[in-house]
Amino acid sequence: MSLTTSIRRLALGMGALVATFTASPAFAQGDLLVAPTRVIINGAGNAEVVLSNIGSQSATYRIAVELRRMEPDGDFADVTEAEANATEKAALEMLRYAPKRITLLPGQPQSIRLSARPAPDLPDGEYRVHMSFRAVPPALSPEAAQEQVSAGQLAIRLTPVYGITIPVFIRKGRLEAGATIANPRLGGNATAKWLELDMRRTGQRSVYGELIGKRGSEQIFGIKGIAIYPEVQGRAVRVPLTAEQAAKLTGPIRIEYRELPENGGQLIAEITSTIR
Repeated sequence: MSLTTSIRRLALGMGALVATFTASPAFAQGDLLVAPTRVIINGAGNAEVVLSNIGSQSATYRIAVELRRMEPDGDFADVTEAEANATEKAALEMLRYAPKRITLLPGQPQSIRLSARPAPDLPDGEYRVHMSFRAVPPALSPEAAQEQVSAGQLAIRLTPVYGITIPVFIRKGRLEAGATIANPRLGGNATAKWLELDMRRTGQRSVYGELIGKRGSEQIFGIKGIAIYPEVQGRAVRVPLTAEQAAKLTGPIRIEYRELPENGGQLIAEITSTIR
C-alpha cells in the first residue's frame, strides 16, 4: 500500500461522521447542513434532500450511495456491492439521484433530486440505501505547489473529510410493522449509568421512533432516533442516564416506544415494569 493511499484512508476515517439516526429534521456537520435526515419514497415516487453551506467559504461536496446492514447491537456494518444480497442490489438499481457533485457558495442551498422506479415484478417490501454527502478537500493552489517543488519539500496534509449519511427507504406495497419491549434492567459502572432493554420488530418494514420512560405522570427520560431495520428481528438498546434519572427508576416504570411527534406520535409498543 502506498503512502498516498494510507493518507487517503486515514483522512476518510477521520471524516466518517454519520447522522443516520438523528431525530431532528436537519443535521449539520462541519459547514454542511442536510435536511431531511430520513427519506421515505412510497412506490414509484420522487423526493429531494436539501444541502446548505453554512460556512464562510465555498465548498464542494460529493454525493454517493452505499449499503449498510444493522447488527443486533444497533451498530452498522458496511456492505460492498459484491457482498450485497438481492434486496440490497434491487435498492441500488431502482434509485436515481442528481447531481452527484455540487459546489456551494456560503449560505447557498441546493436540492438533490431522488426518484425510485421499482420493477413491476419486484416483491413487496422495504428497500434501503444510505446516501452520503462528503466534503471534497480543496486542492493545493498552483502557487503553493510550485513553492514546495522549488524548495524540494514533500508535504503531507491530513485534511478531515467531513460527511453526513442518511437512510433512503423505498417501500413497495402495503407494509405493516410493530415492535415489543422486554427485559428492562439497569446497568452501569463507576462513571456511567444506563438502562438496557431488548426490542423486537414485527412486520415487513422498519420501525423508528423514541423511547420515553415515565413514573406516574413524570417523564424520567426520553431518547429519539431508535430504529430496528428489517435485516434484524430485534436489537439491544442502551439508554444513557444521569445519576438523578437512575435514582428515579424505582417502583413501576412505564416505557413507551412512539413515533416521533412530527410523524404523529403514535404508540408502537409499551411495557410497565419494576426495574432492577
